[in-house]
Amino acid sequence: MKYYLGLDNGGTATKAAVFDENGTELATAGMDTAMLVPRAGFTERDMDEMWEANCQVIRNALEKAKVSGDQIACVAVCGHGKGLYLWGKDGRPVRNGIISTDNRAWNYPVKWKKDGTEEKVFARSCQHILSSQPVSLLAWLKDNEPGVIEKTQWIFACKDYVRFRLTREAFAERTDYSGCNLVNLRTGEYDPELLGLFGLSGCMEKLPPLRYSTDICGYVTKEAAEKTGLKEGTPVAGGAFDIDACAVAVGVTDEEHLCMIAGTWSINEYIGREPVTDGSVMMNSFFCLPGYYLVEECSPTSAGNNEWFMKTLLPELREECQKTGNNIYEQMNQWVGEIPPEEFTPIYLPFLMASNVHPNACGSFVGISNFHTRKHLLRSVYEGVTFCHRYHLEKLLKTRKEPPKSIRLAGGAARSPMWTQMFADVMKLPVESVEVNETGAFGCALIGAAACGDYKDVGEAADRMCRISKPVLPDPARSAVYDEKYRLYCKTIESLDGLWDSIQAYRDKH
Repeated sequence: MKYYLGLDNGGTATKAAVFDENGTELATAGMDTAMLVPRAGFTERDMDEMWEANCQVIRNALEKAKVSGDQIACVAVCGHGKGLYLWGKDGRPVRNGIISTDNRAWNYPVKWKKDGTEEKVFARSCQHILSSQPVSLLAWLKDNEPGVIEKTQWIFACKDYVRFRLTREAFAERTDYSGCNLVNLRTGEYDPELLGLFGLSGCMEKLPPLRYSTDICGYVTKEAAEKTGLKEGTPVAGGAFDIDACAVAVGVTDEEHLCMIAGTWSINEYIGREPVTDGSVMMNSFFCLPGYYLVEECSPTSAGNNEWFMKTLLPELREECQKTGNNIYEQMNQWVGEIPPEEFTPIYLPFLMASNVHPNACGSFVGISNFHTRKHLLRSVYEGVTFCHRYHLEKLLKTRKEPPKSIRLAGGAARSPMWTQMFADVMKLPVESVEVNETGAFGCALIGAAACGDYKDVGEAADRMCRISKPVLPDPARSAVYDEKYRLYCKTIESLDGLWDSIQAYRDKH
């Protein structure tokens, strides 16, 4: 029996999982790293703490799976896209890593849109510009932290930094870097013209060589083996942007299905043989299956809102569940189920970290009365997050000739029957998932299995190792209720559009 180890590095959570060659999840391990918020809109993490977390979860997963390091055939890593992890010429992190929810550089995409830069960029990268992409963050660092870029040896994406620490070989995997406005989607290579448009020509030499997801990008070093329990010399695959890994994990290997990931980010995507180049979608990037592009609508507006609600507004419930051993998420699902869908709950805009409608929009509850309890507000969060996914979905559907047969759901919402049913009702499509807990890590296992030659490609690995759940079907009566609520959600967004710049101006002043 062969075993594969997948690592998944989200915005604050680090997870490892061990899978066998049949796709069975033998064990998982996870831990959080601190999100550092030095100022409003800034989200960072300590890069050394992040590396230590990866070492710990690998050890824990191997121990729980009762699998020794020398039994692992291949390791692969995925991680959040966007953000920025800089490795210094002195062999140390240059500064804290910047997480994909960071919004410090919000005004750079606004400026580049106004002066025509974005149009020129899109012609080469087939992407609009986001404030959390490396290009925006590097431009911000150049203007606000002089000297940082000069000290930098390598500009890494999240998972490429982790792989570097495992192997000490610097590479850039294409699914990630093609989602960063650094790669020309026509040529598949870095584009000096793109960097020049951003005023970042001096960064070209700091970009690691490009590789594919299933390329072997190094081997576990002696130092990393001692820290992780892996065997020195274990091959490490290129891995993938986590949204690619999750799509593969839920069996999206053709154009018939659409993937939604409800994690920190609201990810809504499908794969196609050609990118969508009319500007109607946010992103096009390379997929981890050769010959396919990933067409994506996204924003950091998803289940991270649920985590905030739980940690901020349910502290005593969280403490009680920790003492009793009860699952707080099951308790939250029960609360939401106690409020009928047709009952009015405040309209929730899930814009705690950033927005898909206005660069300065903020999270909001609209329509609260003294009748409403925390249970109502929690249902508002579930609904608001789901409505935001639908907002993205409607853009994607306009670009397809045929509607998808189903939505393949991953992330925190996929582990909640209550929320999964809500996704089906709101989207009015069947919703399916996969029978593993850690979809990102599972996608890495599929990539690792293909990388070490056990399957001819990731598609074959997915066909052999994925087990798709029974579809959850939409209920027409509930769908009609949610249609009405969704119209209120959209109207609320429109009504508040003129407010956000004034709030930002106040913040900047004080």
